[in-house]
Amino acid sequence: MEESMFNALAEAELTRIEAALEACGAEIDVDARPGGILEVEFEDGSKIVINRHSAAREIWVAARSGGFHFRPQDGRWIAGRDGAELYELLSRVVGEQAGEAVSLRPTR
Repeated sequence: MEESMFNALAEAELTRIEAALEACGAEIDVDARPGGILEVEFEDGSKIVINRHSAAREIWVAARSGGFHFRPQDGRWIAGRDGAELYELLSRVVGEQAGEAVSLRPTR
């Protein structure tokens, strides 16, 4: 996949992720940064960073529980390590750090 195509795909997904985070109901602050970076800050000061990594053609998630890498596959973003789906993983790690159940769904 060409870098420009990946960047457009990743930017669109980051926009959907931002909207899903804003709508999830958890006490979080979502900040979109230049260069395809989302920072999610929690009441306890912890953060999750979600960003595109153009060279690897992946979206990366850095959370308290670890780092995760996702590639586009059949219209979804799938982790190479364990096959996890991006929104399932985000629901889990955001919920863990927020201390409440969170269910994130992509907006279309």
